Amino acid sequence: MKKRKYFLIWVSAILLVFFGYITAHAAGPTVNKDSVEPGSKITLKGKPLMLMGTPIIVGKPLPPSVLTDPMEMKGVDLSSEKGSVLFLSIVPSLDTAVCEAQTHYLGEEGDRMPPSIQRITISRDTPFAQKRFAKEAKLENIRYLSDYKEGDFGRSTGLLIDDLRLLARTVVLVDKQGIVQYIQVVPEFTNLPDMDTAFEQAIQLDKEN
Repeated sequence: MKKRKYFLIWVSAILLVFFGYITAHAAGPTVNKDSVEPGSKITLKGKPLMLMGTPIIVGKPLPPSVLTDPMEMKGVDLSSEKGSVLFLSIVPSLDTAVCEAQTHYLGEEGDRMPPSIQRITISRDTPFAQKRFAKEAKLENIRYLSDYKEGDFGRSTGLLIDDLRLLARTVVLVDKQGIVQYIQVVPEFTNLPDMDTAFEQAIQLDKEN
């Protein structure tokens, strides 16, 4: 009788752990609606990480910087691109689960935005890694740009993490005139940005001349 009792307790414990894992996995990363200033600091599970570079500011032009297009292996300066709204989804590395979730959300849920809005993922992954990710994830409806060389984009926007030399998780919206109109720098490295609010803001910007 005691053996049966202990067996049932053991099975119950296993089931609790299993369903707890499934629930946590299904819930996915936490969405954080807060933001910190570019050039300030974020945290990684409570540990502070400083952001280096010149902070971008809402109402000011997107500063010039050179990124690499992984599909054509050529330099790209987003500050010179005018005429369409730019939705910049900035991630530390596409090889991490949170960055993958953010990029999937942009590619799959971002269809609610008009096709005139450019969806762009920027990271410090190599162009080859970005190209591979796009193919394997079947997310080739997004434009990918790499800041792998010197972190030029990160330094010019105040989004380069000092210790890690990765980009802080951020969403930036640039209007048709090249002016930054929205910034969310996620305070906690492991959290997702509020993509839904950014989608709504981008749709409104696209309606403006």
